[in-house]
Amino acid sequence: MTPTPPPPPAAPDTPSPSPDAPSVAVLGSTNMDLVAYVATAPRRGETVTGRAFRTVPGGKGANQAVAAARSGGSVAMIGAVGRDDFGLRLRDALTGAGVGTDGLRTVDGESGTAHIVVDDDGGNAIVVVPGANGTVDGLADGDEERIAAAGALLLQLEIPLAGVLAGARAAHDHGVRVVLTPAPAQPLPPELLAVTDLLVPNEHEAAVLTGKSDPYDAADALLALVPEVVVTLGARGSLYAVRDADPVLVPAPRVKAEDTTAAGDTFVGALAVASGEGHAMPEALEWASAAAALSVQRPGASASMPHRTETDAFAASLHGGHGQHGHHGRHQDDGPHGNHGTHGSRTPR
Repeated sequence: MTPTPPPPPAAPDTPSPSPDAPSVAVLGSTNMDLVAYVATAPRRGETVTGRAFRTVPGGKGANQAVAAARSGGSVAMIGAVGRDDFGLRLRDALTGAGVGTDGLRTVDGESGTAHIVVDDDGGNAIVVVPGANGTVDGLADGDEERIAAAGALLLQLEIPLAGVLAGARAAHDHGVRVVLTPAPAQPLPPELLAVTDLLVPNEHEAAVLTGKSDPYDAADALLALVPEVVVTLGARGSLYAVRDADPVLVPAPRVKAEDTTAAGDTFVGALAVASGEGHAMPEALEWASAAAALSVQRPGASASMPHRTETDAFAASLHGGHGQHGHHGRHQDDGPHGNHGTHGSRTPR
């Protein structure tokens, strides 16, 4: 019998960011995750018995904010929670993680929730009920100033598209880098793509956007719409593509996954900080992959995200002094199944 997942590890308090820390704004969702752990996820019409249940703060926006803060960034969260117990807990969790919440408004009604089933292989299925997130259909007082003060704005699609577009346009107008995670997967309007600097889909999302199942082909098609693309490949790593250059496959560390719920959000938050520190994208991607690899070995969403010191130590252990980086171009073993080996990572500083 598989044991019940242990409580999330007690991580040290997130230290205050250094004065020169990258400034990151996040406009997106804040949810309470209601997580059930099962041996095998139920099929349609089937009832199964779970072995554990946990309520943990989540939401793609909040997750990316916590990941960036724990990675050493100075982070401002923009969004909404409901006037309920979950809303109080979500705000407290962000504050405790070192995320600024002046832009997190409280509205009448219920906070957003995500209902998650996690199986013994670490896979998950998620149903999101937007709640207060559905009210974030534009910018509130002070939001544009928070965005303008940042070096990067992180966006996702768990709030209304009108709110995403308003944030992206404000960032673009102020010269702030716009990083978009197109999840949940859906077609994107041309006016949003026109103000997006970096698009970070997973394989499924890339296929929805382009109709191409091969990540190399999908990345190439997306470069006709945005200047830079990172397609995340799960255990195989990530594929970085930029116009007028060969794509770069950055392999991920090999680890045993317990819960992949927040892997993508951990990756994006860590990447925003590493690239904001001025590191080249392949190096920043290696470090972000190390952070994501740590997160999947723990249960929960934001609770699983590593602190800067943990990611630094893990990345250094993978580096091993050989300085190996991602593969350039399409290699014979870089097809749809990629490379599962552990590769070196440099530690951004």
